[in-house]
This record gives sequence, structure tokens and C-alpha cells, in this order.
Amino acid sequence: MSNSTASSSETTVEAERPRHAGDRDPAPGRPRRRRGVAGLALRYLLLCVGFVFLAGPFLWQLSTSLKGPTENIFDYPPQLIPAHPTLQNFAEVADTIPVWQFAGNSLMVAVAAATTNCLFGSMAGYALARMKFRGRTAAYWLFLSTMVIPFEVIMVSVFLTARSLGLVDTLAGVILPTAVTGLSILLMRNAFLALPRELEEAAILDGTSEWQRFWRVAMPSVRGTLSVVAIFSFMFAWDDFLWPLIVLKNPDNYTLTVGIQYLSGTFTSNQRVIAAGTMIALIPLLALFFSLQKYFFRGVGEGAVKG
Repeated sequence: MSNSTASSSETTVEAERPRHAGDRDPAPGRPRRRRGVAGLALRYLLLCVGFVFLAGPFLWQLSTSLKGPTENIFDYPPQLIPAHPTLQNFAEVADTIPVWQFAGNSLMVAVAAATTNCLFGSMAGYALARMKFRGRTAAYWLFLSTMVIPFEVIMVSVFLTARSLGLVDTLAGVILPTAVTGLSILLMRNAFLALPRELEEAAILDGTSEWQRFWRVAMPSVRGTLSVVAIFSFMFAWDDFLWPLIVLKNPDNYTLTVGIQYLSGTFTSNQRVIAAGTMIALIPLLALFFSLQKYFFRGVGEGAVKG
């Protein structure tokens, strides 16, 4: 009781002590510096949490694919670094199913989907952005509405169309629904809208035709958005599972996503082999993204200027 009274008296005396000209403020920048350090620590904490949620399942799957048969893959906490790393699981995948044939089929479907989306999407996007014709606004809203329609709603009609064209059980039938999408058209439309009008007027003065302005002037200026369309189209076609499962009958035409399901049925108790199969399916996507990442990040901002 006496100590608290003395401390209170000292504080009162210190507060009432007159300030002189040579006295300095008690470190005014320290609270601000502490708030800056706390904010920086919070940012790194949020980044770490986001990284764990996004990359954690992938790292666990990669670790599982490399673990030997004597290691427990369900340890808690998870052991991400294999004690006895091996590639035997990848060899078992290749010995069990024709994984390279399935990967080749998926590659043909994905490359064809990326090519057709870049070509037809850019042509439709250029028409919506640069050409004047009756019904252009209605066409724009029509393409926009297709983005919110789930594929399951139109799946039966697409199958009947593919059957009437004789494309059932063919890779062309797998490509058909993803040959061009509303997303590709709208991305390209925004990219063409961002081009300066003076560039087009200069090309008109040079006597170029509409096709020459599209192919020689506009297309080289939107290579970033073309990369975005190519990556998205390739990824969606490569990962698609439902439509190839419906339209394909012959196992020789199976894509990789459908073929891996047979792997899951054969090795239900061996998660290591299943994980190795999923890693094989992921490699082309990572290779494509890292090879085009420079154009990808440039293309993300191309349509943000206008549109």
C-alpha cells in the first residue's frame, strides 16, 4: 500500500516537473515503428496461412508419391520429407495402365482446344470490339450469358449433337464442347477494346483490309491475352473428366483423367501409386504455365485498361 502511494507520488512529481528547452520528447517514432513491425508480421502470417492452404495438399500428394512401401503416409503430424524416397510408384503407374498413351490423347485434346479458342475467340472478340454491325450488343450479352450456364444443363443436347455428327468415341468429340468458350471471346474482346483507335486509323490510311488489320495489327498487340486464353483453355481441357467419360467408349481413346480412375480402382489401398498418377497428370500444366508466365501476367492487365 505504501509502495503504490510512493509510486503515485513520483509519477505526479514527474508530470508536474517543468520542461526545459534542452529536454527531448520520449522517442515519438517508436509507437509508429512498432505498428509497422506488427503490420509486417501480420502480412507474413497471412501469406504463410494462404500458402499452407493452397500448396499444402499438393506437397502432401507429392510426398506421398515419393514414399516407399514401408513408410506410413498417414502419420500425424504429416511427414512431408520421405525417409526412403523412391520412383518405384511412378514405374508401377506406367506398368499398370498405358499412361503415356492416355497422356498423348490428353495432350492432343488440350492443344487443339487451346488453338481453337485462341483462333475463334480472337476472331469473335475482334468482331465484337472493332466491327460495327446490327445486333452486336445482343451478341455480346449472349456470349456473356453462356458463362453462367453449367455444362450439366446442356450436356444431353451436346451429346446428341456429337452423336448426330458421328463424333462419339472420338477425340474430336471430346474437343467439340471446348472448341471456343464465352470466356475466351470476352477476354479477347476486352483486349481489342484496349487498343488505341489511332493505331487502327493509321492502318486504314495505309490501305489495309479488315482481315489485315485483324491479323497483322491487332493480333500482335494482344499476345499477352492470347497466352491467358491458351493457358486457361489448355488447363480446362486437360482437367476435364465428365465429358470424356461420357463420350469415350474405347479405352484406346481415353484421356489421362479418365485413365487414372482405372488406376484408382486397381490400387484402392495403395495411395502412393494413385498419387504418382496425379503427379504425372500435373507435369504438363506446370510446364505450360512456367513457359508462358511472362506473357500470362502481362495479359492479365491488358484488358483492364478499357472494357
